[in-house]
Amino acid sequence: MKWHFDDFIYGSIDGAVTTFAIVAGVMGASLPSTIILILGFANLFADGFAMAVGSYQAAKAKNEFVQMKRKQEEWEIDNLEEQERDEIREIYRKKGFKNELLEDVVRIITSKRKVWIDTMMKEELGLIEDEKNPMHSSLSTFVGFNLVGLIPLIPFMIFMIIGIELYSEAFVYSIVSVCAAFFLVGMIKGKIVKKSKIHSAINTLIIGGIAALVAYLVGYGLNSLVS
Repeated sequence: MKWHFDDFIYGSIDGAVTTFAIVAGVMGASLPSTIILILGFANLFADGFAMAVGSYQAAKAKNEFVQMKRKQEEWEIDNLEEQERDEIREIYRKKGFKNELLEDVVRIITSKRKVWIDTMMKEELGLIEDEKNPMHSSLSTFVGFNLVGLIPLIPFMIFMIIGIELYSEAFVYSIVSVCAAFFLVGMIKGKIVKKSKIHSAINTLIIGGIAALVAYLVGYGLNSLVS
């Protein structure tokens, strides 16, 4: 299996945000701590699976669309050769090529069918073929979602196993651990997209923090209304 780190990061951020939002919402509503683990694990498996399926369908649909457009370009080159040649000429004329240099470029590109098709795909349609395997993409999303999404639940699991019922303290540990996860995932994201790792980490931390705060306030508010 080939890992796709962009999908892994996408799944990781969503997993951490949604799971911690559940933790914060349950704590805000002052519900029994067992609800945290029940809802948390339900979210991990159900939402993680849904995201993986969505990632698979999206990657598959994109690949199919690109292949469809490629076949269309192949047909046009085979049946409308001069028209397609003129399109190549116009593309490179707009790029500043003129006279003999323009004709040389057109001749070189159209002399090789694959190069010709690739050029039309990129320059005319703005499409670049992605060799990403949809199944690998979905598995990367699923693993990222469940692996990082589990982090906010770990303190509650540990406290339950050792028999400590101070779940407010477990919540503090959960906050610290998920903030560290947000920061680390954000740094990795920054490295992948070649942007400031610290800036990306802080942005991810802020987004996750806002989602958690909203969930906590909603839970607290609903608890106040029904109490």
